[in-house]
Amino acid sequence: MAEPRTYLRDGRAPVPTDPKVSAVMSRIRSKNTGPEKAMRVALSVAGLRGYRLHYAKVPGRPDIAFVGRKVAVFVHGCFWHQCPHCQPQRPKANKSFWRKKLDRNVERDGEKVKALRKLGWRVITVWDCRLKKSAERETKRVKKALLV
Repeated sequence: MAEPRTYLRDGRAPVPTDPKVSAVMSRIRSKNTGPEKAMRVALSVAGLRGYRLHYAKVPGRPDIAFVGRKVAVFVHGCFWHQCPHCQPQRPKANKSFWRKKLDRNVERDGEKVKALRKLGWRVITVWDCRLKKSAERETKRVKKALLV
């Protein structure tokens, strides 16, 4: 029988009491997430190509960046970035940790947008719930920003 996998802890997150929770949390990605991939497919179907992924030469490393047009697209997961449309519920366990974590994510998102706009970039935020509802509508928003 295989031994349970142990994960390194860096002190930023509370230690999960359930090993299954630990295993699930360790697999959460920060790049190339499902919503990001879905947005890229939608852009490709619409014929919008020529973007850079996770462009590091501007603040915030936008998920998708049309560098020549100065259009940055952030594809946000509803839970992690606290979607204003579907308003996901916060975890009941470790409330203090999750409040700080999620509030800081939202604050950081605002800082990234502000910094990009200061540099003359147009910023589009695509929410996972909206993308699932209508990828075509979200693609049109990006297309409109590219035409301005």
